[in-house]
Amino acid sequence: MEPARPDFLPDPALGRDEMESLQREIAATATFADDLEFDPAALGRSEPDQQRLGDHGEGERDAGDPPLVAGVDQAFVDDVAVSAVVLTRGGEVVERVHAAVETEIPYVPGLLSFREGGAIVAALGELRRTPDLLVVDGSGRIHFREAGLATHVGVLFDVPAIGVAKSLLCGEPRESLDRTLPVGATVGIEADDSVETAEPGTLIGHAVQTRQYDSPNRHINPLYVSPGHRVGAAAVPELVLATTAGYKLPEPTRLADSDADEAKATVREDRA
Repeated sequence: MEPARPDFLPDPALGRDEMESLQREIAATATFADDLEFDPAALGRSEPDQQRLGDHGEGERDAGDPPLVAGVDQAFVDDVAVSAVVLTRGGEVVERVHAAVETEIPYVPGLLSFREGGAIVAALGELRRTPDLLVVDGSGRIHFREAGLATHVGVLFDVPAIGVAKSLLCGEPRESLDRTLPVGATVGIEADDSVETAEPGTLIGHAVQTRQYDSPNRHINPLYVSPGHRVGAAAVPELVLATTAGYKLPEPTRLADSDADEAKATVREDRA
């Protein structure tokens, strides 16, 4: 994969004001509406038979094939960011890549892509196929400037992307989340005064319950999911739920998380 908008490459040498200005430009460029080249219902289909897959080359997809979904996750070894990408089709892994890049700036809330982006760009650059959808561990439109990690990466490569976060960076739930939600439940997250680039009340994402304990004494918190690029906010919960397989995280990012941990161990050995 090659960036479609290299002018949006995350440069950690920029000053904070420059980074925030670039994020506003990215948000203005992003498409927060459905522009998918596949039917979301296709995410639930099983893998096509290997003979039919062998009939066409890499990067090509028959109309009936499930889409290629890439999970993207990061880990750290000291000041090295390790990004792993796992590409799946119909729930089956078809490609795995990872990259490790030295970070140049510390963690700053809202500027994650400038710290981790180099490793993600390097890992995606190793993919032989172009995903139909990126599922990124991080926020998308649920961001102070609507330009979280998933938005930045999605616009950079011009690939549909969604962000999946474990905590709420900003915005306000439309209903209280101080309760146990059943599997499949969704609660809209709307922009408030913390989101400087959207009108208050704008739907920017959802809390989605992908897994829950069958016990009144234990509960699992929801995920906070949002569009990154070429996906509308209303479609994101369906996409996330369609890619889960009994775990809290969507399967592509769960696999990428595991690969990132394995790659991290390799990086640690190399640095020893």
